[in-house]
Amino acid sequence: MFTEDYNNMSKIHSLDSAIKNAQDKLLSLQHKDGYWLFELEADCTIPAEYIMMMHYLDDIDQELQAKIAVYLRAHQSEDGSYPLFEGGKGDISCSVKAYYALKLAGDQPDQPHMASLREFILNQGGAAKANVFTRIALAIFEQLPWRGVPFIPVEIMLLPKWFPFHIDKVSYWSRTVMIPLFILCTLEAKAKNPLNIDILELFIVHPDKEQHYFPERGLLNKFFLFLDALGRKSRILVTDRMHKIAVTRAKNWFTERLNGEDGLGGIFPAMVNAYQAMLLLGMPADHEHVVTARKAIDKLLVIKEDQAYCQPCLSPVWDTGLALLALQEADLDNTKDSRELAYNWLKNKQLSDEPGDWRIQRPNLKGGGWAFQFENPHYPDVDDTAVVAYGMATSELPDMDESIHRATRWIVGMQAGNGGYGAFDVDNTYYYLNEIPFADHGALLDPPTSDVSARCIMLMAKVAQDHDEYLPAYNRCLNYICSEQEEDGSWFGRWGTNYIYGTWSVLIALEQTNTPKNDAMYTKAVAWLKSVQHDDGGWGEDNQSYHDPSVRGQFHTSTAFQTAWATLALMAAGEYASKEVQAGIEYLLNTQQQDGLWADDCHTAPGFPRVFYLKYHGYDKFFPLWALARYRNEKRKK
Repeated sequence: MFTEDYNNMSKIHSLDSAIKNAQDKLLSLQHKDGYWLFELEADCTIPAEYIMMMHYLDDIDQELQAKIAVYLRAHQSEDGSYPLFEGGKGDISCSVKAYYALKLAGDQPDQPHMASLREFILNQGGAAKANVFTRIALAIFEQLPWRGVPFIPVEIMLLPKWFPFHIDKVSYWSRTVMIPLFILCTLEAKAKNPLNIDILELFIVHPDKEQHYFPERGLLNKFFLFLDALGRKSRILVTDRMHKIAVTRAKNWFTERLNGEDGLGGIFPAMVNAYQAMLLLGMPADHEHVVTARKAIDKLLVIKEDQAYCQPCLSPVWDTGLALLALQEADLDNTKDSRELAYNWLKNKQLSDEPGDWRIQRPNLKGGGWAFQFENPHYPDVDDTAVVAYGMATSELPDMDESIHRATRWIVGMQAGNGGYGAFDVDNTYYYLNEIPFADHGALLDPPTSDVSARCIMLMAKVAQDHDEYLPAYNRCLNYICSEQEEDGSWFGRWGTNYIYGTWSVLIALEQTNTPKNDAMYTKAVAWLKSVQHDDGGWGEDNQSYHDPSVRGQFHTSTAFQTAWATLALMAAGEYASKEVQAGIEYLLNTQQQDGLWADDCHTAPGFPRVFYLKYHGYDKFFPLWALARYRNEKRKK
């Protein structure tokens, strides 16, 4: 497979200098308070929604709008469409929102980029075929009738917990997005749309004449569509008192969780829905909650000289935890001061007795997790918590035990019935809810996944050596991970792209366990990783593998961060001396840039597989460093 002598390390960089350059660059990017924070980019849906929000409110920042429009035009595909990730197929929903945003910003339908975009949308069946969230936005802008969106009355807030649909049965991100959305849809919010911009040219049939907006996907889905129709007809049975109680309950629910300038749920869609719902309910624009909610939204903006975009959320805890793991592999001694500063910042962010929705399933479990964002106390993240606590456990720094064990006890308490771990909720597996009309995105739930579970077992294996109370949860989790391995030896990656990420997650966790390196879990995974290595020595996989598992581990090019994952995984399996690892290290050395970093030119993770994808701009900054340092350390052992 490889034609060069990979024992002769790079012609461009020596191993030691590459590590030093990458380490110095990463350290230079640390905030003075101790954390790292890198841009988190999504597809063009969110920047488009930001422009739509300005026109909804008639609060248009012309300069900002122009910069976002530049960003949108720059990300259009050659066929005129907007994909969910670079190189992906055009997505009708993202394309409809981008078209509307550009038209709101002043682009004309007869301009070439708009004409090709319109042609793509019409070839897909027109704007009526967009997803539920897009159709809700179009209904708010009076581009289609409200019957074109699911029936989601605010009175859902009054349903008892035993009811098949209850707000506590869906994931945290669904709750925070849906509850203010109940108000917007029930009260039929209407955008101010000061320029009176429409997009009727995107419909094949006039939206008022569309008979049915909801595709039927099976018997269960047909049943929910029947309930949707029945609910609309029975709306007359809702009394004014019931309606007022439901509105108050919804408002109280999301205002309790507004989360200051970090926003509801820490995620853009929930923040915007809450902001608009408060205004719709008559709260004045200068009300403290309203002002703070808008500040939270605007904190997500990335404004550059010639363009701008809006991030879906901020990722300081995740970025900091992973940066620390890379630095600990690279140089414990010379990074001590920076790491102490970072861990002190993290200690101050650890949660304890704050109220959180995870307590619905675990009311007696004491807190101890970390959120993904700066602040998000209602929603600590299991994955982030495991990464940070494991980092502390391997930091060789003093005064970490209290934080480590508080976090580990919380993680043990968050274990699902099958032994695995979801990201935020326990046993959030009401799969039938993905058939309701609102859930055409299929991302309503937060079930256990291999990658999050792997991080948890990595932590438990490390700290259980002196704490037997963690062993039952550890053993159940190990059994779960074993059961999730694919036939070809890989593991699915829920929160990173994709099978390379999942397999890396599991193998570096297994290394902390007593599982022998000749175990089938190791050997099958190693064989699969080697089988998908590229001729240039690297690895690459794009998000198409979420749509078509037959292309797992495949991409037209190698990427630095996925090459790092693969080499780290192989080294964890004892493959340090293999020609595949050496070729992967050579690839990283040859692709390092003069500034010590690597190119970050593709999406690195799903927000929701098949629906929403992310580009973590930190992944090129710490994962290759981690892999190079691990390789150097393995060489020193020989």
